[in-house]
Amino acid sequence: MAWVILIASGMLEAVWATALGKSNNFRKPLPSIVFVLALTASMAGLAWAMLSIPVGTAYAVWVGIGAVLTAAYAMAFGGEKATVAKVVLLMGIIGCVIGLKVVA
Repeated sequence: MAWVILIASGMLEAVWATALGKSNNFRKPLPSIVFVLALTASMAGLAWAMLSIPVGTAYAVWVGIGAVLTAAYAMAFGGEKATVAKVVLLMGIIGCVIGLKVVA
């Protein structure tokens, strides 16, 4: 169950990171509220997962999931250009996250 919570928390990291970017320095209320709620839930889930997953592994997986999803969202919807190099490097992060789960 800790791994499911950790993965969901990593996904919420992408939500809060994207909302932060859309908040216009906290000038837009809806993205600012989404940021605070997603950040709180993401951190709480990470903290809970760390009760049974080692800190280094949990944090690396959480950051990896959040980074890949944030970058993928930006490439799909946010106007960031997708290149072969970026996609290959993001796939490398995914491979590393899977590897951390396998060796855990």
